[in-house]
Amino acid sequence: MLMRIAHKDTTQNPDGSAALKRAEQTGLRLAVLCRTLAIGVFAAWWIGVGLMAGTPIAPSAYAILIGLTLLGATTYSVVGTRYDQWWLKYAIYSADILAICAVFALVPVRSGSDIPQIYAFKAWGVHVFFPIIAMACLSLSWRLVLWSGAVAVTGWASAFTFVIQDMPRRLEWADMPLNADANDYATLFLSPDFVGTGNRIVESGMVLTTAGILALAVYRARRVFFAQLAAEEARVGEQAAREHATGILGKYVPEAVALQLVNDTKALVPHEVEGVVLVADIAGFSDFASGKPPTEVIDRLNTFLDHAATCVSRHNGVVILFTGDGLLATFNTPIPMDEPEKAALACAHDLVAQARRQNFALRVGLASGPLAAGSVGSSERQAFTVYGETVNRAARLETLGKDLNAAIIADTGVAQTSDEIELTLSGEHQLKGIPGSWPIWTWRPD
Repeated sequence: MLMRIAHKDTTQNPDGSAALKRAEQTGLRLAVLCRTLAIGVFAAWWIGVGLMAGTPIAPSAYAILIGLTLLGATTYSVVGTRYDQWWLKYAIYSADILAICAVFALVPVRSGSDIPQIYAFKAWGVHVFFPIIAMACLSLSWRLVLWSGAVAVTGWASAFTFVIQDMPRRLEWADMPLNADANDYATLFLSPDFVGTGNRIVESGMVLTTAGILALAVYRARRVFFAQLAAEEARVGEQAAREHATGILGKYVPEAVALQLVNDTKALVPHEVEGVVLVADIAGFSDFASGKPPTEVIDRLNTFLDHAATCVSRHNGVVILFTGDGLLATFNTPIPMDEPEKAALACAHDLVAQARRQNFALRVGLASGPLAAGSVGSSERQAFTVYGETVNRAARLETLGKDLNAAIIADTGVAQTSDEIELTLSGEHQLKGIPGSWPIWTWRPD
């Protein structure tokens, strides 16, 4: 299960795998450098102690030390190049561990003496493997850590078996006399025939346990790495999506408004609010388009609608949809604002002026009142829309403008906020499909 999960963390995220591979290579170089320095320090210490004691180390030990040093230098220069292979790190750690095992099995405990080789296991011990296994963690490969522990136990057992195989007599802890005293203990432990198989088993268990714990720690570190990478990618993706959405919304609303829309998802949840609906339409557009090439008509229309959307945005309104040669915009939804009636009326005035500069006559209907607003559509595609009697009234007011020869046609709710644009009361009128008569206020250009 552990291997299957670890395989997934490097296959489901190619970018993460590449980043982790670079980190592994850097860690492996550091591990190789550390082990080479450690071998150099140990060799210097070993040679120095031997010279001071008048017992230089055996030639075989020199050969092992030189070979390990050259192996480290070669590996360091190869890691990360085209000659690097997946098995290289396993090979160098195996070589280090097996070289140590060879020292225990073949290098005399004291040069020029006949001390039994079994004393090498008593004088030193399995703890010499712990730094190597710890350095394997630097490679960020939990498999290498486990491999190092397994090779250490196997090599340790093989070296021990090699040493004791020709011993004519072997003593174990079971040979300790009953009610033994200190002398009995010293006699048994210091005996050249004492092998202590139980000690070797315990030591092997310690190595495997340590390797397992360190491998688990490395594995957890890798999982944390991928979790952080996934979180960072999600953050970047979300930021990109927000910027994309802001860029699109920014065509119709101010940047600050677009950011609020993107960041505040509640603004798009269906809700009811008091607001203003603006419906604008180009008067006589069919006559304008008649006889002109379609591309010219579309270009002129796009130019006008682009300026119109910018105008709505400048007054903090939101274009809900384009209606052929016009548009429908809202004020106070989905973006809350103060005095939406005043903003809508000012926007209508600017839209009419903009249309005149482009040789268009524009009619704008403005209605205030309750609006039902929110996102509608399928699970895969949705659109923000507004609906209700206020929307219908704004559309009917725009149509009524043709009969009244007015550019802006507003209801009383909008007209009451007029302090800069003078509206004229044009009597009460019936609106198609809406019961009752409504006071209508109009504005005409000079």
